[in-house]
Amino acid sequence: MAIRNPADLRHDLKTGQRILGLDLGTKTIGLAISDALLMGATPLKTIKRTKFTKDVEELFGIMDEREVGALVLGLPVEMSGEEGKRCQATRQFAANLLEKRDVPLAFWDERLSTAAVERVMIDDFDMSRRKRAEKVDAAAAAFILQGVLDVLARS
Repeated sequence: MAIRNPADLRHDLKTGQRILGLDLGTKTIGLAISDALLMGATPLKTIKRTKFTKDVEELFGIMDEREVGALVLGLPVEMSGEEGKRCQATRQFAANLLEKRDVPLAFWDERLSTAAVERVMIDDFDMSRRKRAEKVDAAAAAFILQGVLDVLARS
């Protein structure tokens, strides 16, 4: 399946299927999941990255267990709007994933998602640095996914 426009993901889903949001880091992958009505994103977990094959097996297991019909990957665009090495790595991850499983996939500009999530964790929840480190990747994935869900709600 080709990479999709985020606004078109709803058309690719069967009734009740969810969308999984991913925040790809070099050491971890933050995961968030939508509800079945595609209204809200919830942080799910963080996968510690090892080898691509093992990471994707864990990801596919979660997708099967949670009835996920599409993926949204945060695209780490530079503040200038340019796509750097991290964007290339994200696009390559997506291409490799699509070789293993044909699944609707979209990218979402994730600029400032981690910073926004950390700010909320500090200001609103007064979380320590250690607690933030444990939760920030999945929360950033939820921030990314919620952006897509908001677009779907308007379309």
